[in-house]
Amino acid sequence: MKKLVVGLVIDTSIDRNDGVQQYVKTVGQWLSKRGHKVYYLTGKSDNEQYGGNPIISLSKSIEVKFNANRLNMPLPANKAGINKILRDVSFDILHIQMPYAPWLAGRIVKACSPKTAVVGTFHILPAGRLHAESSRLLAAVVRRIDQRYDAIMSVSKPAAEFAKKIFGYDTIVIPNVVELKRYKNLSSSSAVQQGHIVFLGRLVKRKGVMHLLKAFKQLHQAHPEARLTIAGTGPLLPTLERYASDNRLSDVVVFAGYVSEHDKPALLASAQIACFPALYGESFGIVLIEAMAAGSEVVIGGDNPGYRSVLGERPELLVDPKNCELLTAKLEYFLVNAKRRNSAQKWQQNHVVQYDIDLVGQKIEQQYYLAIAKRQENIHT
Repeated sequence: MKKLVVGLVIDTSIDRNDGVQQYVKTVGQWLSKRGHKVYYLTGKSDNEQYGGNPIISLSKSIEVKFNANRLNMPLPANKAGINKILRDVSFDILHIQMPYAPWLAGRIVKACSPKTAVVGTFHILPAGRLHAESSRLLAAVVRRIDQRYDAIMSVSKPAAEFAKKIFGYDTIVIPNVVELKRYKNLSSSSAVQQGHIVFLGRLVKRKGVMHLLKAFKQLHQAHPEARLTIAGTGPLLPTLERYASDNRLSDVVVFAGYVSEHDKPALLASAQIACFPALYGESFGIVLIEAMAAGSEVVIGGDNPGYRSVLGERPELLVDPKNCELLTAKLEYFLVNAKRRNSAQKWQQNHVVQYDIDLVGQKIEQQYYLAIAKRQENIHT
């Protein structure tokens, strides 16, 4: 089939390694290996390329708090810059990460050629009522732009339901992605460490890491061999460090800070239990499938809709993080029970295959060709 020129559009900076950025980079690299020409169209970036593919920085940005997370929100993009890239590059398809800012991605969609197909991927689930209401306001602003889309995907069923309820989108569920080969290659030299519990993520309230630390305190009293690694950065770090110090956990709790993409698989591979006790605001949970791909023996997630969409077949892997006794018991259950760990890991290794980019990428690519065919049909009718 014809090789495509693809513009992957992301409003927040592509330089971060949050879930949406991981999706964009993984999809972009896979498309490039398939022979397609890929451009990353983004807000402010300090880089000119990623994996050999050009990064086109189209606006400055400011840091804002949205959906209980910190994002780099683009300022209004320069229309001349947008017009130049659209004039210089004949895009077959633009793939927009949704929801999006009308003054960056929205301007790209409005300015692109009628021959260019436009698809989107919807990524979010609101962290609360306020964020849901702000999404309603955004939906009203972008409604006219959304008529230009030829297809919209969602990364999970909960995300698809929210996209329909608030934005009126009819979406196709095509899940988040992980490059299985990369994780297995980078983690192959790492071995599971007995009693090692790992958390990886932003150190913010909604990720539930304080609940994990409190549960670990109880667990450690009965199992002094247990150790906890908390990897990531965020505003909650000083509070977490103080709690560990005040409760004499400093010798068994390691704050690893930022972990690079290269080092991430080895860290996750060392986990007897990888625990991600997020409270809310998760549309999928890419870190869950990253831990599975890396070979964490057991992956436990907070019982929220996004994580449930990944772990729902094995409800024993879900937990209410706010129930400290229950979370402690869940950690202990898997820590001492090798048979249950082996059962969980076997299921995880089979389950994660459906998220491999070599499989999911083909589904995304198929949507591209269908959208292009639809666009051509609309032009000629």
